[in-house]
Amino acid sequence: MTDKVTTGIDIIEIGRIKEAVSSWNSAFLNRVYTPSELEACHNSPASLAGRFAAKEAILKAINPSQLVCNWHEIEVLSASSGRPVVKLHGNIRLECSNKNMLNVDVSISHCRDYAVAVAVAQC
Repeated sequence: MTDKVTTGIDIIEIGRIKEAVSSWNSAFLNRVYTPSELEACHNSPASLAGRFAAKEAILKAINPSQLVCNWHEIEVLSASSGRPVVKLHGNIRLECSNKNMLNVDVSISHCRDYAVAVAVAQC
């Protein structure tokens, strides 16, 4: 039985991700996304935006007072069903372990102009 649930939410304009990719190309992509995430997204701006929103939402759920991290420490992949799967690495994983966070789950959605994600962490 868990004692506490924390949540995070984020929304982003897909056009902002398109602009970042257009302006910075691989520098932006490689800074924010892991190779596995890039492979899963197939250069789709909506998929990239969804994962960006998911990383922000996860960070807010884990530590709302510190919204800075190495983006590669939060990895959002897909199960064979297409459902997003969260993998944590490095300092973020250690922080979750120290807080006895048992699970971090995320849901992602997008429409023509926006991507949104909600994350829930169980402590």
